[in-house]
Amino acid sequence: MKGMILMNISAVSKKFDLSPDTLRYYEREGLIPPVHRNESGYRDYDNYDMNWIYFVKCMRKAGVSVESMIEYTNLFLKNREGTAEARKDILREQKAEIEEKIFDLQQTLDYLNYKIDNFDDHLKNFEDRLDPYIQRKLKKENNDQK
Repeated sequence: MKGMILMNISAVSKKFDLSPDTLRYYEREGLIPPVHRNESGYRDYDNYDMNWIYFVKCMRKAGVSVESMIEYTNLFLKNREGTAEARKDILREQKAEIEEKIFDLQQTLDYLNYKIDNFDDHLKNFEDRLDPYIQRKLKKENNDQK
């Protein structure tokens, strides 16, 4: 491992803004391959491990399920070359789900923009329709207070 940078769990935790417990969870559950341990039994994260952490963090942020990440990692560790297409299928499925989420979010954003752009007209129209009711209610309250 000459020339390889090794980091302990605390440094990796800070680097990726993940708690040490989350990093241990990723490894324990199989989201990332097992991390090398030094002679004292402590985890020594190398660039390979950190690339996996980055990948998992990005995928989780995009909404990819823990189960899908475990499946992807298991396939990779089982037979990297022989499972390439299956892993690619997992990524394609996740891409399709994200595209659907983006489509739904874009529709929501378009609707919100419409509401914001037309807010003054809608609000004025709505208030104008409410005005007679409000005036009656205020008149009634004034009469009740007398």
